Amino acid sequence: MVSFTRQLARCACLVLTAFVASPLWAQPQVIHLNQPLDDNGKYAYAALELALSEIDHNYQIEIRAGEQTQARTIEEVASGALSIMWAATNQEMEDALRPVRIPLYKGLLGHRIFIIHKDSQARFNRVETFEDLKQISFGQGTTWADTEILRHNGLEVVTANKFDSLFYMVDGGRFDAFPRGVQEPWSEVPARSHLDLAVERRVMLVYRMPFYLFVSKANEQLAQDLERGLSLAIANGRFDELFFGSPMVQSVLELANLQERLTFQLENPTLPPETPVDREELWLDLDSL
Repeated sequence: MVSFTRQLARCACLVLTAFVASPLWAQPQVIHLNQPLDDNGKYAYAALELALSEIDHNYQIEIRAGEQTQARTIEEVASGALSIMWAATNQEMEDALRPVRIPLYKGLLGHRIFIIHKDSQARFNRVETFEDLKQISFGQGTTWADTEILRHNGLEVVTANKFDSLFYMVDGGRFDAFPRGVQEPWSEVPARSHLDLAVERRVMLVYRMPFYLFVSKANEQLAQDLERGLSLAIANGRFDELFFGSPMVQSVLELANLQERLTFQLENPTLPPETPVDREELWLDLDSL
């Protein structure tokens, strides 16, 4: 009877140990977010969920309400007050935070088409060479990374501090073209129907501008888990299912006529040297569409 009691106690101890040690019962690690779920945000959030679904680590996502500037979000992720953010990368971003170097949009955000005055299309129809492009003036935000990229490549840039001012400036002829990510002008122009704006139909700028998830440099485990999850999703095809299944991406491929545009490749001097430019599976190949 004593032997049976001891065996029963030993079995109970083993069951309790397994219960405590099992990751299924472990306290989940909370991922705190505070970024708007606009089109970019919804897609980045879906990519985050996809990455977590591919790994066996126990994470739980918590979204905090409230708007704040990107600078404030960077500060809070760096300090650990927030767990993660998403943004286009540059050296300054990567100096502050740990990037997960999987381009969520396969580099699509580095494809730039223009918002122009609706009467200006004929001028762009005459563009054939990069020298022709240098006769065009471009509008950008004062602090945007794109501003430095365009200037580095010898293009004329007119800047403004306020985003909405740029639409009025191109409408008023202060500059010729307002480059936007290929997904952006299709909603931005109709939203400003009181202005005489149009989406330019023929020309496109292309430069490397990865859109990443970022975490604190102190949270290396989360970065590695997200990178592993996204890499697994790329290998098994689920990442491409997310990308090509995105309503935004589908809209771009339908409306932007990417394959038929006259394309000018630009250098991005803000691109960190660690960017995985040689991993072909990470980037959109327009010739394969």
